[in-house]
Amino acid sequence: MPSAIISFVFRLFKKGLRLAPVLAAVLLVAWLARHRQGPARNEGSELVRPLRVIEAPVVNLQPRATGYGLAAPRRVWRAMAEVKGVIVEVNPQLAAGALLAENTELIRLESADYELAAARLKATMAESQARLNELDVEERSRKTSLDIERRSLNLAQTSLARMRQLMETGAVPRDQIDREERQVLQQEQALQQLQNAIDLLPARREALQAALMVQKASLAQAELDLARTVIRAPFACRPGPVHLQKGQYVNVGQTLFEAMGTEVIEVEAKFRPEQMRNLLDLERRRGFDEGMNMAALQERFDLDVVVTLRSGAWKASWPARFDRIREVVDPRSRAINVIAAIDKPYELVIPGVRPALSQGMYCEVELRAPRRPETVVLPRAALWNGRVFVVGADNRLQARTVKLAFAQDDFWVVEDGVKAGERVVVSDPSPAMEGMLVAPVPDSQAAARLAQQAEGAEDRP
Repeated sequence: MPSAIISFVFRLFKKGLRLAPVLAAVLLVAWLARHRQGPARNEGSELVRPLRVIEAPVVNLQPRATGYGLAAPRRVWRAMAEVKGVIVEVNPQLAAGALLAENTELIRLESADYELAAARLKATMAESQARLNELDVEERSRKTSLDIERRSLNLAQTSLARMRQLMETGAVPRDQIDREERQVLQQEQALQQLQNAIDLLPARREALQAALMVQKASLAQAELDLARTVIRAPFACRPGPVHLQKGQYVNVGQTLFEAMGTEVIEVEAKFRPEQMRNLLDLERRRGFDEGMNMAALQERFDLDVVVTLRSGAWKASWPARFDRIREVVDPRSRAINVIAAIDKPYELVIPGVRPALSQGMYCEVELRAPRRPETVVLPRAALWNGRVFVVGADNRLQARTVKLAFAQDDFWVVEDGVKAGERVVVSDPSPAMEGMLVAPVPDSQAAARLAQQAEGAEDRP
């Protein structure tokens, strides 16, 4: 009996040992649940977003427009032979690329034939002039003879009248009266012949004068042909390829070479219509009239022009002038062709700095309108879907819809919506929420770069 009790107690003890960890775990969980603490509360703080900003600057805006085109001389001389002949002399300076001054003798042709023709015409003219002089002498002589014949006629008529009176008294026979009448008729006939000869003198003089005029014209042509045997540069120029030799025969109308004028070089650059419009303020736009001539148009635009040649990091610039606008618009690009002119470009050459502006150089043409003071500008990076973001005095983000005048380079010209000095966000604000707190970071370099661009200080020649 006692052993059974002991065995029963032993089995119960072993079961208790197995259940003890479970019971302990249950008790531990119950204790932890009773004495647990809630999660620590953390009071929430507002997120602050750092953004780059600039103060909207007020500048003396330099409106500019940039176009591109090829340089070309205003005048091109195609030298042609106006007379035929053999080349007897070629100027050694006549070579491709040489700089030739105006009126430089370049080519001389054989002139003996033209000199002989001029000499013959001069001799013929001298003969015609001698005939005119002879005609003057003849006219004076005939007029003198006419006066003598008139006096003789008067004497004959007086003698006839006296004879008729004597015949009435019977003192003179009839046959003597007849002889006197015949004498009077002969005098009248001689007088009429002299008068007819004098009347023909003006016609003969006119014929001689006409012949003399023809001879003078022929002489002028001969002298012109003689002068054309010497070919001179009509203006300062640079010739292209020349293939002429002494002894070479040339015909009338034969092209000898081409030369480019050096007095004025032009660059015809293309500009979009809105670029030209942006160069004019409202007052100047209203001043345009129909039929305005080029001088009035130049005065209305009042542009400074700079022509620039770029090659990698190197560039050279020339001061130019707004010369004219082409009469047609490019049919493909709808661009307006503006011609900028550089006067005396070879006098502007600086070795190693500014080369000679030659035909075919691809150039940049910048048109600069009069400055517009107190203009608000913003960088292109400040515009987001037609809006800009401004940081208020409380460093809160504000969205603004702005009215823009036009774009130029990397900035916008603002008409309304942003005031001078307001802090404008120039970095990406997304996700941008109206009223969010901002830590403004001033970007002084961006502000300085914007002011330089707007005032045109960075590219002045």
